[in-house]
Amino acid sequence: MVAALLVATMMFVTPARAQVLNSGASPIALNAVLSDSITLTLSGNAVNFTLVSGSATNPGNTGITATTTWVLRPSVNSLKLYAFFSSSTAALSDGAGHNIPSADFQISANGGAFAALTNTVAFGGANAGLQVSSVPIRGFNKTGTNSDVMTFNINLAPLPNLPAGAYTGTLTIQAQAF
Repeated sequence: MVAALLVATMMFVTPARAQVLNSGASPIALNAVLSDSITLTLSGNAVNFTLVSGSATNPGNTGITATTTWVLRPSVNSLKLYAFFSSSTAALSDGAGHNIPSADFQISANGGAFAALTNTVAFGGANAGLQVSSVPIRGFNKTGTNSDVMTFNINLAPLPNLPAGAYTGTLTIQAQAF
């Protein structure tokens, strides 16, 4: 009987439970920024020419590939690649007052026809540039890569009296998104 009373008591005694306590909630504000970026990489940084007086065909010894990589915001609609000189009258110069103007320097982009640098573009001197390419930016390519292969020519037909000399200049390649 004592055993039955003990069992009966154990059935009605509930074990003590631990009390559950919760703190107040503390929020953490998260801020993450993925900035717009454009990166331009050139496959080389020098092109040499062997000039023939009065000749329209004076090709560069190598082509240059411009690879543009971007991460852009939704409001950007276009990415353009430009080639330009700082001056249209003296794209290349011998330093003694003899110049090859940008109108006589030509670029073929991606196997297209040669075009002279005679436009005013977003960068460089007036009438000293060329738009090499344009990439429409839509929802599917807000991040992407584009490569443009450029070959070069100097047309000396308009300069039949250009004296012999070492002509140097700097062609700049730059991308712009808007």
